[in-house]
Amino acid sequence: MKLRAVLASLVLGLALAFSGTAALAVNPDEVLSDPQLESRAREISGELRCMVCQNESIDDSNAELARDLRILVRERLTAGDSDAQVMDYVVARYGEFVLLRPRLNAQTALLWGFPVLILLIGGGALIFALRKRNTVAEVTKPLSESEKAELTRLLDDK
Repeated sequence: MKLRAVLASLVLGLALAFSGTAALAVNPDEVLSDPQLESRAREISGELRCMVCQNESIDDSNAELARDLRILVRERLTAGDSDAQVMDYVVARYGEFVLLRPRLNAQTALLWGFPVLILLIGGGALIFALRKRNTVAEVTKPLSESEKAELTRLLDDK
């Protein structure tokens, strides 16, 4: 009986794992009739952060604000804006935070450079520690015969 339950769980888990992509939050009434425009809208909305959920794109979010942003993106595309113009419009309206992958500019340079800076500092500290360890190992050599005799004399005097 246990084997049957384990196999059923395994089959269910595999079915869920290979069932395809997660269900998107785009409602049928939002979908554009032109497949090319809809594809562009999906690509753009996949790059925009839901301001409510914050870790989801507006394409994946069910929040009302995400729905409004999806509709805004589609309106701008049907008005003839390019993908870059739509992104610039949304960023001008909501700020850089709306982008899931922030652009590289003066304001975000620290954000993009910080991981590299941390790696360089960590690598420098590691090299410094290894060199110091090798220096300590070289300094600690065995006592000479005269040093051993002097140590024995000092210990015997007590």
